[in-house]
This record gives sequence, C-alpha cells and structure tokens, in this order.
Amino acid sequence: MRNLLDFLLKYNYFLLFVLLEVICFILLFRFNSYQGSVFFTSANAVAGKVCELSSGIARYWGLEEVNRRLTARNVELELEVEALRRAVDGYAQDSTVARHLLDRAYDNYHVYPARVVNNSIARLNNYMTLDKGSDDGIRPEMGVVCGNGVVGIIYMTGPHHSIVLPVLNPKSSISCKIRRTEYFGFLKWEGGNPQYAYVKDMPRHSEFMLGDTIVTSGHSAVFPEGIPVGTVDDMVDSHDGLSYLLRVKLFTDFARLTDVMVITSVRKEERTSLEDRVEF
Repeated sequence: MRNLLDFLLKYNYFLLFVLLEVICFILLFRFNSYQGSVFFTSANAVAGKVCELSSGIARYWGLEEVNRRLTARNVELELEVEALRRAVDGYAQDSTVARHLLDRAYDNYHVYPARVVNNSIARLNNYMTLDKGSDDGIRPEMGVVCGNGVVGIIYMTGPHHSIVLPVLNPKSSISCKIRRTEYFGFLKWEGGNPQYAYVKDMPRHSEFMLGDTIVTSGHSAVFPEGIPVGTVDDMVDSHDGLSYLLRVKLFTDFARLTDVMVITSVRKEERTSLEDRVEF
C-alpha cells in the first residue's frame, strides 16, 4: 500500500493529465457527431483487422488436422483406384464385381495416421521418426505411405515413437512393378538426389517406356498392390547386363513430408507365418 501511495504522489501531475485527456476525448466524441462518426468508423476498421488476424491464426493452426485428413483420404483413394482398375481389367459377366472390390478396397487394411517429427534426406543412411509407437498399434514391418505415394517401412518401435526405414536408405528394398505392363523389380536408392531411386532386376524382355508409372507390386505383405511410387525417368543396362535398371522420379517429396499413414494388412500375420514355413 505504501508503494502505491508513493507512486501516486510521485506521478500525480502526469496521472491528472491523463485523466483530463480521457475526459476531453469522451466529451469530444460523445457530443460531436462528426468526430463520433470518425471514431466509430476507425474503431470498426481496427476491430475488423483484429478479427481477420485472429481468424487467420485459427485457420493456420487448423491446417494440421486438414493435412491429416487429406493424407488419409488420398491413401484411401489410391487403394480404391487400384481396386477399380483390377475390376475393369477382369470385368466379365458379373456386374457387381466392381462394387464388391470397391467396398473391400481398404477394408482389408488397418490404417494409422502419424506425423513426422524427425527426418533426414542428406545422409547415406536416412531415417525418419514418427510420433506414434507400439501403444498406438504400430509394429515393425508395417508400410508407411503419404498422400503422394510410398514412404518406407517401420523399422523399430517404442511406446510412443517409431523409426521408419524410408525409401531414401540403401537398406530399403520394396517390390514394385510397372502399372501398365505388370513387370516387376525392386526399388532401391543409391544415394545422391532424394528425388530419384532405381528399379533393379527388371527383366530384359520387359516392356516399358519413359513416363510409365511405377507402383507397389503387392508381392510382399508390407504394402498392398497399387500404391504409387513414381514414374520411369531413364533406363540403363544393369552391371551384369542381364536386366534393366530403371531410374524412377519419386512421387513423394521427402523434404516436405509431415503427415503420413501407417498401413498393414488385416491378414498379414497369416500370410507371413505361412510363407516362413516354406523350406527351399
């Protein structure tokens, strides 16, 4: 209380001046129509700018949820398109087959949304960290995709985070194929430009052309068939001359990756268990 009194005594003239100024402004704007209209017009303009700024901030913070929904929807649409493509290719007498495949396009898969919290693209062995782990249902050997295409495979998990082995890692090997002709090989990254990878072991008799779309083959239990990978950008002979090496421009922009989806087949465990029992 004593400090407050000392403050008032010290600045009493200044505080009196401020009080008189406030009273003057109130009298000016209240009892003079012109000045009052100017004041209220300016006040409305300022209030509008403040509301616009507040709305912009709210929309910005809402983009995270929008991006997550768009990523999930894009993944669903990719599976749906692939199912419809197979239905058209094999269309015969049954007119309900297309609808049946569409209904089952993503019913056979569990999809978990996640967000990239750490990422690298300039190293030789790149890794990626997601904000979801074993407590969220994420397990090793699950596929990771985004709205544009393939991202990688879950390598290890903790309770709340997981590590992804992305396409941009030489240890990654993903079975893929040419969508148009069905010839398949394995997607590998050999370092350098993060926008390109290579499809190896493409047979010499395979048919392809520049611009052909590369998609996942569905030959492994990690990714469903038809997830986009990229387009054929160039072709050279393999080192042994027995196959082709296709350079692929990747659809996924790893430098801007934020929202992803972890995907796994409902029947994955059954398939892998059966395949592990086969002895060669």
